[in-house]
Amino acid sequence: MEIIKTEHFDLARKIVSHMTSESWHTIPHVCVTYEHEASEFINVLKELNRERTPDGKITLNTAMLKVITEGLKACPAMNGHIDFNEKLVRGTVTLFKNIDISMPTILEDGRMMTINMHSMEEKNLTEMTEAVKNSLERACNSDMNEVMMDALVDNSINEIKKGKLGEIFYRLIGSKTGKYKIHSLSGAAKKEYYRIPERFRLTKHDIEQGTVTVSNLGSIYRDWHGDCAILEIIPPQIAAIGIGALQSKAVVDNENKVCAGKVIPITIAFDHRALDMGDVVPFMKKLDSIFENPQILKKWA
Repeated sequence: MEIIKTEHFDLARKIVSHMTSESWHTIPHVCVTYEHEASEFINVLKELNRERTPDGKITLNTAMLKVITEGLKACPAMNGHIDFNEKLVRGTVTLFKNIDISMPTILEDGRMMTINMHSMEEKNLTEMTEAVKNSLERACNSDMNEVMMDALVDNSINEIKKGKLGEIFYRLIGSKTGKYKIHSLSGAAKKEYYRIPERFRLTKHDIEQGTVTVSNLGSIYRDWHGDCAILEIIPPQIAAIGIGALQSKAVVDNENKVCAGKVIPITIAFDHRALDMGDVVPFMKKLDSIFENPQILKKWA
């Protein structure tokens, strides 16, 4: 076979591979799909944006973050972390009032980074728009290796407290030796970088573990026709939500007639140790009520 290129994992890919491997090794996933006719929802969003400046427009991504946040408020069972001891078969689920959304984002350099959008339960659509915009602007001023290294130090300390010394030892070997070594800032460059005020750059607080992950998969390929069939849950979270691309489909209207409509496929993955299908029904019912009464968007603006 002719080799085109060989690339060693950078720090971001190391973190993704570690977290997703742990996800599939430890979590019994259940994945369900949801979709609802959303033509009027899209029309109301367009109506809202006609009155806004280009910088203040509400994207479909932000509107869906609000929809999902409202769904989680109606279904707090999905907004939590699990702690499970497989040997002793002992487990604890901790639910949170704060809805801190881990939002995978493509940065300007093409890399994927998951940013924690804190306290989304308190924000209206305008505030969510500003929060997302602010995070992306600060990401442009950030050395992501430095941000991730700071976060990894905290994570390593927590794992040491849990007795995972072996994992930390091998992780250090993997990231600090040989051709797989991760290079971070040092000397004058490091000092110069940390002179940037934290309000202008991302910190470990911005990439720490959220209470739930929401991935806008449709934004990666807007012409995608189909659903996300399976989605990984990032431990210790107990749920993950994937938003597909807006697409045209044949739907049945209120008069039982087939017509052209718009749908936004949504994938809901949950940890079967913590949740059963019945536990996520309130989430789907809340989404039903929003798509059936999309004028609520104006109230949230």
